[in-house]
Amino acid sequence: MNVFAFFRMIFVILSVIGLSLLLPISVAFYCGESSVIPAFAIPMIISVVLGTVFFILGRKVSVRFSTRSVFLFVATAWISISLFGAFPLFLSGAIPSFVDSFFESCSGFTTTGCTILSDVESLPRSVNLWRCEMHWLGGMGVIALTVALLPLLGVGGFNLIKAESTGPEKGKITPKMANTAEMLWLIYGVLTLLHVIALKICGLDFIDSLSYAFSSLGTGGFATKNASVGSYGSLSVEIVCFAFMFLAGINFSLYYYLVLRKFSELRKNTELKAYLLVFFASIFLIALILIPYYKNFFTALRFSGFQVAAIMTTTGYMTADYTFWPSAAQFVIFALFFVGGSAGSTSGGFKVIRWCVLIRHAKNEMMRLLHPHGVYSVRLNGNSGRNELAFSVSSFAFVYFAFVFFVAFFGTLSGLDIITSLSASLSMVGNIGPAFGTLGPTSNYGFLNGGLKLLYCFAMIAGRLELYNLLIFFLPDYWK
Repeated sequence: MNVFAFFRMIFVILSVIGLSLLLPISVAFYCGESSVIPAFAIPMIISVVLGTVFFILGRKVSVRFSTRSVFLFVATAWISISLFGAFPLFLSGAIPSFVDSFFESCSGFTTTGCTILSDVESLPRSVNLWRCEMHWLGGMGVIALTVALLPLLGVGGFNLIKAESTGPEKGKITPKMANTAEMLWLIYGVLTLLHVIALKICGLDFIDSLSYAFSSLGTGGFATKNASVGSYGSLSVEIVCFAFMFLAGINFSLYYYLVLRKFSELRKNTELKAYLLVFFASIFLIALILIPYYKNFFTALRFSGFQVAAIMTTTGYMTADYTFWPSAAQFVIFALFFVGGSAGSTSGGFKVIRWCVLIRHAKNEMMRLLHPHGVYSVRLNGNSGRNELAFSVSSFAFVYFAFVFFVAFFGTLSGLDIITSLSASLSMVGNIGPAFGTLGPTSNYGFLNGGLKLLYCFAMIAGRLELYNLLIFFLPDYWK
């Protein structure tokens, strides 16, 4: 792949992100925040002009990515997007340090939701909206959005979207990848609109409704209030956000099958059944543990349900500080740090489907001990013969948890205690947001040193791209 074609694609993607700045600019005009408009307008104009020029100059060029160039392009695109998203935060003066702005932008686009800010309510509303909009753009994937909007780029989109999407298996739900991206983004947009309408009915104004819809559907967790969703003290708002977090944690391909009335695809889906089981079993278990704490089962169920949804879908919202809950309830919450949502959703984490594969593979190994001559295979979605997934998932599990411990070690070198550094590492790699210890749900990451913040930025992007797409550059064979 030639250098011009490479940078043409990068600048086109940045121009798509640049056009999304029209929304916070409109809010800035509406709210009278004229001082921050240049912070959005300057990056937008530069990106759109460069993107348009590169798009026109290369419109007759058909590009096919090699295996190596796919990894390089996706990694470069996500780092560039995160850098771009930092400029409005930095230029507006909302975050005076560029390292902190980059950290906030990485957290936004990777839908991690950890923040360096201690008082988000003091920010201009347009800046808060941009923070939440980054979640929405990064949740479904900015490369997928670009392929959906601009199929005329002349690029084979499947390998690009495959490298950006999550889960052990990547496939199409329509014959063309551009059509698949369009369909997924359409479903995403419809759910977002429904979320906005529901929050408006609950009494939130349009800007806050849009902000929380972006944050919930993107499973990010940035909020416009210091106490997150809990600041409203509204059961209806919590129920709405709970419902859409839950929906965002499901593989979006299943919504397409639902529209087509292919209900059998839902009934036989292994991951969906496991997701529902873990999700609701965790809620009920924590609620039982919290009854003595809240003195009422329904109050316990309310807070348990919301926090399970926030952690398992890796959204990271808060209505209660779970670090003050009984140890058994904290243990269940901590266990969910290892789970995550479904593959093909906007959630982060290890993914439910991988645990399904590992559990079934482990069962098969025990059966072989009992019956050495038996033939066993991993069965998923009603189909057998998926043993190749067991090797793939086992390898990923090793890399995932080895990387978590690697990042956690550097956290301890920076002065964090073991619990804080380990939970923060899980949070960064799994794109969850809050952690335990000094980085709990009521804390922020602003006090960390610059070096650790940059390492966490790397961990967030690596986690969003499922590790291999970034760690592969450390293999000498890649450069041969």
